[in-house]
Amino acid sequence: MFDVNKIRSDFPILSRQVNGQPLIYFDNAATSQTPNQVIDVITDYYKRLNSNIHRGVHKLSQEATEAYEGARKTIKEHFNAAHAHEIILTAGTTESINLVASGYTSLMKTGDELIISALEHHSNIVPWQMLCERTGAQLRVIPMTQLGTLDMDVFESLLSDKTRLVFVNHVSNALGTVNPIEEIITKAHAVGAEVLIDGAQACPHIKPDLLDLDVDYYVTSAHKICGPTGVGMLYGKENLLNKLPPYQGGGEMIATVTFEKTTYTGLPHKFEAGTPNISGGIAFGAALDYMNSIGYGAIASYEAELLDYATTVLKELPGLKIYGEAPEKTAVISFNVKGIHPYDIGSILDQMGIAVRTGHHCAQPIMDYFEIPGTIRASFSFYNTKEEIDRLIEGLRKAMAMLQ
Repeated sequence: MFDVNKIRSDFPILSRQVNGQPLIYFDNAATSQTPNQVIDVITDYYKRLNSNIHRGVHKLSQEATEAYEGARKTIKEHFNAAHAHEIILTAGTTESINLVASGYTSLMKTGDELIISALEHHSNIVPWQMLCERTGAQLRVIPMTQLGTLDMDVFESLLSDKTRLVFVNHVSNALGTVNPIEEIITKAHAVGAEVLIDGAQACPHIKPDLLDLDVDYYVTSAHKICGPTGVGMLYGKENLLNKLPPYQGGGEMIATVTFEKTTYTGLPHKFEAGTPNISGGIAFGAALDYMNSIGYGAIASYEAELLDYATTVLKELPGLKIYGEAPEKTAVISFNVKGIHPYDIGSILDQMGIAVRTGHHCAQPIMDYFEIPGTIRASFSFYNTKEEIDRLIEGLRKAMAMLQ
């Protein structure tokens, strides 16, 4: 049985007050909160295991290495990758994307085409623009619709034998739209293109099966999935990762080093130069264990209730407009109130202990499409409640009375 009160007791931050009010945390799309089960793993590492990995014969190093590589196996099993060495541990989604973009510099040429979507986070736009500047490749964009969905007919028309790479987020961080990545992957592969999916916003709500998707690259961050900041994942098919050159040089990613020549080790260490975020990697695995202990089916069902309830009650407020009403959404609502800047409402809500995000959410092209400066974004997690949504409505009514 899904017991939200029991789940909430796992998250110590949910018991604190902000500005004299109980915290209501609706900024989960920026980062989720961290349960005791993950915090304890981080603490345990520094109390009991603190040592560098892969390099020592002493007991602490061996135990730390076992815990870190065990987490890699947990991540591999969670996402159903073929091999643990296809899981590259990075600093997060942004570094994962930049790693791939850097690697393709030597593989692209003038006239090649890349396709991204109009729904992307800046981290899945800027690295590809930089790649195009370095190589002479051209960037094509799948347009969006008023519902916040992708125009798939245009996507098909953009595909050609010039298409080398397609990059799409699994879920829009600004609107919550779930993109049809299965269809995108199939159609891109039909013209010989490779596909990278940005899963940062999807993985808190959806458990992707990478083998079933047949995706070439998939990236995500632990801090959106109840894990720590500063660690994430790049999954890549083994044959594709082997084609990419190392992203950084340093310790651990080498086989031999002389002043005349350096040779590189194999996967995954070829892409993991230097001392990694060891406690973060271990905690990433623990966070996935925690999510699976609750169950993604239960999470999806409960969050759908929250989304439906919040959408209904928000639409009852006069002058409120929701942006992004795709048929398939995760628990994210972006909205504005007519005549009021989103920042002003966000500031008043903060005084009431309600944390929402305001601005363009690192998705400025979406805001330009709607011709707005930004939105108020309320993003829900499985530890939120309908009572908290009621408090949000009260806060909005108060803000509207003050500002209109």
